[in-house]
Amino acid sequence: MSNYKKVNAELTTITRDTAKLEAVTGNLYEAISVIGKRANQIAGTMKEELTGKLEEFGSHSDSLEEVFENREQIEISRHYEKLPKPSAIAYEEFMTDQIEFIGNEPTEETEN
Repeated sequence: MSNYKKVNAELTTITRDTAKLEAVTGNLYEAISVIGKRANQIAGTMKEELTGKLEEFGSHSDSLEEVFENREQIEISRHYEKLPKPSAIAYEEFMTDQIEFIGNEPTEETEN
């Protein structure tokens, strides 16, 4: 399982204190760049996981069983929709020093 499921990120959009962001790197734009790149990594991971789980239920024939499979697909999709957005997860990781980066390139999470 991915570490993003353990992050206590906001589920809704909230106002962020740019001074706190800037304090981490000394440069607001560098901080935003790191968060954006990490958010893209998280979004890619989430998409791969979701696609993999949905493919398990893939069916090439129309049948009564497909209706039940679709219900399971819907439940999986709903679970992923309820997760925090990748940008919120990346922000939370950044502010809690869970992202290790060189310059403005995130390399890996320090806690796996």
